[in-house]
Amino acid sequence: MVELLLVVGVLISMFVAYNIGGSTTGPAFGPAVGSDAISKTAAAALMGVFFFLGAWTIGRNVVTKLGSELVTNPGIFTLESSIAVLFFIGIALFVGNVFGVPASTSMTAVGAIAGLALAGGVLDFAVMGEIVIWWGVSPIIGFWVALIIGRYFYARLNRLVAIDRSSGPLLVVDRSGAIPVPRLHETTNRKELGGTVTVIAIGCLMAFSSGTSNIANAVAPLVGSGELAMNPAIILGGVAVAIGAFTIARRTLDTMGSDITELPLTAAIVVASISSTLVVFLSVLGIPASFVIIATVSIIGLGWGRATRTVTLPDAVRDDKTPPVTVDALAADEAGEPVPPIGEEDADRIPQGGELFDPATTARVVLMQNVVPAIATVGAYLTFRYVPVFGF
Repeated sequence: MVELLLVVGVLISMFVAYNIGGSTTGPAFGPAVGSDAISKTAAAALMGVFFFLGAWTIGRNVVTKLGSELVTNPGIFTLESSIAVLFFIGIALFVGNVFGVPASTSMTAVGAIAGLALAGGVLDFAVMGEIVIWWGVSPIIGFWVALIIGRYFYARLNRLVAIDRSSGPLLVVDRSGAIPVPRLHETTNRKELGGTVTVIAIGCLMAFSSGTSNIANAVAPLVGSGELAMNPAIILGGVAVAIGAFTIARRTLDTMGSDITELPLTAAIVVASISSTLVVFLSVLGIPASFVIIATVSIIGLGWGRATRTVTLPDAVRDDKTPPVTVDALAADEAGEPVPPIGEEDADRIPQGGELFDPATTARVVLMQNVVPAIATVGAYLTFRYVPVFGF
């Protein structure tokens, strides 16, 4: 019977990881696929490799935090309770998908485990408080970094990384010598190569950061129960993520259905870089981070910074003392249009903070980001508290 429950637990764990692979490949490699810098198959392969690297190196810190440190008695993770926790994670994420909102897998997993721990009276409130504090601080950091970049550096970055694809392939293989050597195609310029490498590298960084944080959401309950060792759990989770990347992720890569990949390429790179760096930093501390929330708030910061960018220093010291200006952030920079004076912008093109975010959509995302983990927390607590089979 125990062996059957373990098989069921492993299958549910891999199903959660499978969905993680399907939902995170699009945001990670959507810009690269959308700009024809990489194929869907190559994106899936890179996703699998870099997710596993992140999980194997830093991700075990987060697995330990959720599987043992968040509870004062890891014995509460029986096979039955671990399967139930994974079930609540899956159901809560399904609710988010129904409403079209990319739910935070990390917050949902922490909520489900916290519900279990509360029901059993073994929740470590100090560790939970540490996690919640970082959940509040990290989006604020992302917001201000994105705002500063948007206000002062975005235009220069856009000129550096913008990709104007040539008609031919990026690289060709020179077989004239004894050893085949890849070389730039005659139609490829170095700026195109640099932009392509940059957007692929950012995708790899996002995949790595996803592995550092999200692997715990799929395997921490089973590792905490002691029924599955850390290394086999990470390998199984990594395999399931790769399967998801090669299968259901192809649809997300087609539609680019996330807040990150709907952005212009330069903005997507900025937001992804900020979010991934913060997620990796938190994972080193063992904190399960919400990439989606950090990215959403960073989008708002970038949009706000671009929409409120003021006149540059050379303009400020002109003799005619013209008023300072604000820019229709991304549109003016990318289209090469002149900067309009304050009060003369096209109102339709600057909807409350620039073209990077819509207030109604943002409110819906923020609301669901809190509702989905709450569903997991309350559902887990009520089940473990009042269903006799769990014995709490």
